Amino acid sequence: MAKRAKIFVLDTNVILHDYRSIFNFQENDIVIPIAVLEELDKFKKGNESINYNAREFVREMDDLTDNRLFNGGITLGKGKGLLRVELGHPFPDKMLLSFFDDTQDHRILATTHFLAENNPDRQVILVTKDVNLRIKAKALQIPAQDYLTDKIDHERVENIKREVIHLDDIPQETIDKLFYADGGVPSKEFGLKSTPCNQLFTISGGKHNSTVLAKYHNSTESLIAVKKQKAYGIEARNDEQHFALDALLDPDVKLVSLTGMAGTGKTILALAAALAQEQNYEQILLARPVIPLQNQEMGFLPGDVKEKLAPYMLPLFDNLAVIKRAHKPSSREAVRIEEMLKNEKLMISPLAYIRGRSLSDVFFIIDEAQNLTPHEVKTIITRAGENAKLVFTGDIHQIDSPFLDIHSNGLTHLGEKMYGQEIFEHVNLTKGERSELSELASRLL
Repeated sequence: MAKRAKIFVLDTNVILHDYRSIFNFQENDIVIPIAVLEELDKFKKGNESINYNAREFVREMDDLTDNRLFNGGITLGKGKGLLRVELGHPFPDKMLLSFFDDTQDHRILATTHFLAENNPDRQVILVTKDVNLRIKAKALQIPAQDYLTDKIDHERVENIKREVIHLDDIPQETIDKLFYADGGVPSKEFGLKSTPCNQLFTISGGKHNSTVLAKYHNSTESLIAVKKQKAYGIEARNDEQHFALDALLDPDVKLVSLTGMAGTGKTILALAAALAQEQNYEQILLARPVIPLQNQEMGFLPGDVKEKLAPYMLPLFDNLAVIKRAHKPSSREAVRIEEMLKNEKLMISPLAYIRGRSLSDVFFIIDEAQNLTPHEVKTIITRAGENAKLVFTGDIHQIDSPFLDIHSNGLTHLGEKMYGQEIFEHVNLTKGERSELSELASRLL
């Protein structure tokens, strides 16, 4: 007997995360509770990604709308299941005994319970990115799961973090060639096969057991030494930072991902590299998503929009101040930074204010990118035009968005999907350089 298609009930946060999520459940049927449509109505206005997703989903529904959407359902296409909207249903007795508040979450639970009771021959599953709602559903014996389409599994996340390969006991002659040969050393001399493009290496050996940093170039099938550099007065303090600066200063690498805990130098290196190359770009943009902490929305802060947003941009200004302090106040470098800020060649702004712009001839740094969804990261990158360089920085272990985690955030997604591409390079920074106290706190707290 053929196995019957499942019924997936989608929570509002799934649609706000990915407005095309309804097309990602193969042959299974999709149910949208009427409470979800009611919630989406509150998100239609605004410039953030969730507002865009709410509007786009409503348009999708409008295109599909007919009487069947509220009855038997309407097909989503060849090989897909049916989509329908389910009207509200009374709370069952066991919900009334457990949940006293009439909330939208509880209405979605009641709808899921009704569908399960009336479809005993089919599996009904609630899909939500809200962990607490999943626990409530399971307490009612209702199957519940996260939205899995863009989640990266744990093993692949770990592979992204361990991108530097160490080669030991390399002969002195080979190390010398790596130092002095312009075209590098063929990878076969190191016994390497099927090496991904821009793979990073630390190589040691020879008479003095010295260590050399290298990177694999796909076009020449060789390892090329990563030379130690500094940018706009900022010097790398460890091997990982040298790798990062090399990627940031390499004109052939158009997309860079820097991950690591707080204080490892991700943002300051990116900013210093941008300033060092400012003559190559019309503008340097620094942006970060505005994620209020501890539920403190911007409305609680005094002042106009610019003043409200200023506290969220402070970390970027702090990094700029560190670079300025590396130079005398009257130096050409310090004066040039002030000039760039004044004429907006260097612009620090919330991401929402930059989204939708044409990203041609810019060096664009997106800080705290772990708080972006995969769709948001894709939207930003697809805006890149000629002579654009994009740098995403963040710590995948420090996510402030309530519906993202280490496996589903945009920064993890970027590293896994772009791995091995010629114009992409990822560096994971592990050593804190802000201070001994900062590194200790990042590791232990």
